[in-house]
Amino acid sequence: MKFVDEVKITVISGRGGHGCVGFRREKFVPLGGPDGGDGGDGGNIIFEADNNLNTLVHFRGKKVFRAEDGGNGEGGQRHGANGADLVIRVPVGTLIKQQEDILYDLAEEGQKVILAKGGRGGLGNTFYKTSTNQTPRKATDGKDGETLEIDLELKLLADIALIGLPNAGKSTLISRISAAKPKIADYPFTTLEPNLGVVSIDEETSFVVADIPGLIEDASEGKGLGIKFLKHIERTKSFVHLVDCSMCLEPFEAFEDYATIKTELERFDPNLLIKREIVCLTKVDAMSEEEINSYKSYFEQQLDKNVLVISSVSGRNIDKLIQVMHKSLSNKDKE
Repeated sequence: MKFVDEVKITVISGRGGHGCVGFRREKFVPLGGPDGGDGGDGGNIIFEADNNLNTLVHFRGKKVFRAEDGGNGEGGQRHGANGADLVIRVPVGTLIKQQEDILYDLAEEGQKVILAKGGRGGLGNTFYKTSTNQTPRKATDGKDGETLEIDLELKLLADIALIGLPNAGKSTLISRISAAKPKIADYPFTTLEPNLGVVSIDEETSFVVADIPGLIEDASEGKGLGIKFLKHIERTKSFVHLVDCSMCLEPFEAFEDYATIKTELERFDPNLLIKREIVCLTKVDAMSEEEINSYKSYFEQQLDKNVLVISSVSGRNIDKLIQVMHKSLSNKDKE
């Protein structure tokens, strides 16, 4: 299924039904009088977060969503039926926005919001009967529903994001640690949309990892895949920053690649630098032990923290990485 994370739609709640002007006239019934019923209320537009959806693609073919109008009142004090609510289901993590203002953030499964209320039904002439006005000939029309033009924006809900330059090994890693099957090839931007994978620790413990499409220098200004997917890492609790050392001649070149991504994160949102980060040197199966130790020592000296050397191909330190990822989700201080 094609990944779609931004759409613009129009929602229209139902119009209220009109009130009725009616009078009771029956043979052998001595007392008549007004008996016009009220109109029914229009249906509401309701949004509901649904874990079974992971994209907004089902909005691509339809741009206008209408709830049902209320029924008109009738004689015999029969009230019009209320219009049916229209429940619009969206993926968990969807923002409902209007002119860049966030109206609602549907971040939990089953969360519901009434975005547009249906119009009130009109009053029949029975409502206006008084002791001094026994035959009112007045009824009111139903109120119009609300019309809203809104933007829906999906931000993936993942615990950990895999970040790094194109071809850093993110897709290969997520395919190794989860059941996700992303497209993998040796050219930039293999991944054109985020992939989600569930990593299981045991039968009761798991976490969700997002493979974020490769970033490049000036991505925060729209280059490459631009900021299209940067927003998907805002909700994550920690990062796994993958750095491919196999194609670099010197450790400082690999560190420049690392610094490039950090700069783009800061430009997009400085708060991203506060998140926990696990730095991994990838594709070490293509390097000698001497080279591996040289790169690892350089990074640890520059960052003043431990880094992991991993290989998704050979499986080196993959189990250890999973444990570190799981630990990074705890409430303890950053590693």
